[in-house]
Amino acid sequence: MTSRIAVAYYRVSTKIQGRSGLGLDAQREAVERFAKDHGYELINAFTEVETGKGCDALETRPQLAAAIREAKLRDSREHPCPVLVAKLDRLSRDVHFVSGLMKHRVRFVVTELGPDVDPFMLHIYAAVAEQERNFISDRTRKALAAAKARGVKLGNPNGAAHLKGLGNGSAVEAVKTGAQERAEGLSGIIASIKAEGITSANGIAGALNARHIATPRGGQWTARSVLNVLGRITA
Repeated sequence: MTSRIAVAYYRVSTKIQGRSGLGLDAQREAVERFAKDHGYELINAFTEVETGKGCDALETRPQLAAAIREAKLRDSREHPCPVLVAKLDRLSRDVHFVSGLMKHRVRFVVTELGPDVDPFMLHIYAAVAEQERNFISDRTRKALAAAKARGVKLGNPNGAAHLKGLGNGSAVEAVKTGAQERAEGLSGIIASIKAEGITSANGIAGALNARHIATPRGGQWTARSVLNVLGRITA
């Protein structure tokens, strides 16, 4: 029996993630596993590398546009060709953007939602995701405001420039102080995450990544990096 065909679409949010593969391997694994389980042959894959927010417009997503064109080209009554996406947020959490994609008459299958989610249900999931994003943004702002009200310094406007001219001992101490300040700046956000019942290091890491809050080095959170911050907060 001829297998069904599909196009894969992956998206990473920064150039650093794109080069390092952060998040990409998990997306690829999810899509390939779904394709195998449901009898799809992946005929092409498109990977988008973005540089930040404000990218929910098709003209700023050339790889998504290419995936749509490929799916349209290969699509037929006998062999429909959907676009497979690992998670809804890799497509978009903006309901208007998702609605616009539906006008291209290409079926999008979000593997984490399953094969039976039709365009109407996808709209509903997108609306819920958009509302959740707004709630998260509001909670994050309130947590940062509360931390600032307690006198916590949020970030270091001078970066590493202030280390120049310092001796080794002073430089090390300055780095430690900066790390402590960053940890304290995150304390309010982590407290709000724990208040939601998420208390494990892995869970907190996932919640921080879902909020698009980068580590001090600009990467994604892991259980180890969360434990490092928690150690500084409770020290």
